[in-house]
Amino acid sequence: MAGNASQAHHALQRSFLARATLPSTAPLAAFLFRLMDSKRSNLCVSADVRTTAELLALADELGSSIVVLKTHADTIDDFSEATIQNLKDIARREKFLLFEDRKFGDIGSTVQRQYTAGPLRIAQWASLVNAHVFPGPDIVRALQSAAAEIEPRFSPATTTHIAAEPDDASGGRGGPGKPRIPGSEADGKILSVVTVETRSEPMPPDRRPLPIGFKDGSDHRSHSGGGYPTQRALLLLAEMSSKGNLLTGAYTEQCMALAREHRDFVLGFIAQRSLNEDVDDNFITLTPGVSLPPESASASDSALTLDSEEQQKVQRGDVDGDGLGQQYNPPRRVVLERGSDIIIVGRGILHAKDRKVEAERYRREAWLAYQDRLGKGRPSTAM
Repeated sequence: MAGNASQAHHALQRSFLARATLPSTAPLAAFLFRLMDSKRSNLCVSADVRTTAELLALADELGSSIVVLKTHADTIDDFSEATIQNLKDIARREKFLLFEDRKFGDIGSTVQRQYTAGPLRIAQWASLVNAHVFPGPDIVRALQSAAAEIEPRFSPATTTHIAAEPDDASGGRGGPGKPRIPGSEADGKILSVVTVETRSEPMPPDRRPLPIGFKDGSDHRSHSGGGYPTQRALLLLAEMSSKGNLLTGAYTEQCMALAREHRDFVLGFIAQRSLNEDVDDNFITLTPGVSLPPESASASDSALTLDSEEQQKVQRGDVDGDGLGQQYNPPRRVVLERGSDIIIVGRGILHAKDRKVEAERYRREAWLAYQDRLGKGRPSTAM
């Protein structure tokens, strides 16, 4: 599917809000669609930073402009439980999903441990993760099984307590505090009263979902029993933005087939275009390698901090990449012409003199491209 041909699929003619209500839409996908509509944003920022302080500052600064924050937790030098808790708090407050760009690609038992254990404990805090399918279809089943075991931990806990104590403290043949059972071979055995107590405990404050309202009057409680989603979902790496990558042809087709087999867990794809083809397809496509030219024609006035001659060429539009294999596309081409739903932006925002202003510029451009895809045209008022 190239160019405007991708728009032949019905999903690309529907609003995000309408796609949230389709029967084939999984709960977390429905939440994300509604969140995009409510925030008027289809922007994901890639948090390519090195420290917890940088990560939290970025999330706090850009949270109101984004719907997804993409992380690389294994590149955070001081990643810890404090990183996790503070990042989750910001995500809840600013209303965006956390996406750990782990790119799982191993046998099932290994990816389960990578997902749920170790120093990163990804399943504890990331709503979204991604995976390659070259290990085979079992990688999807393994991650889905691990997610199913993790999700109940975010629900109110039910505890059963069993206590046993002597029925009679008067003593007897068995000694003080040990009542007899007279007239039987069990004479001398301890007779106990067993108390069983079952109670439900509220979710701890750091795990309690917060209400997230949407402008259509609905909220996420209809999907997960709380405000912030507790479900986990997977994105399949179907295509990449790097030059010469091998994720093409039959590989992409296999990703699509696996996604259709696991619609309740596979939310969508990392790809360069919409991959929705079947009538029941309603997958969300996130596309990396998105960049805008500077608003000023002068390199010295650029919003980007340029630290190499190659980067200056990229910003002037002389090349469509970074010289290291990454290839760039503007939001309009990605969203309008290729049918992607969410743009992923890293350096274009992170290297800006004013990251918030630049994030808003990307958000506006991507949202306007989405509106044009629906045939609504560019609105006359600011977004």
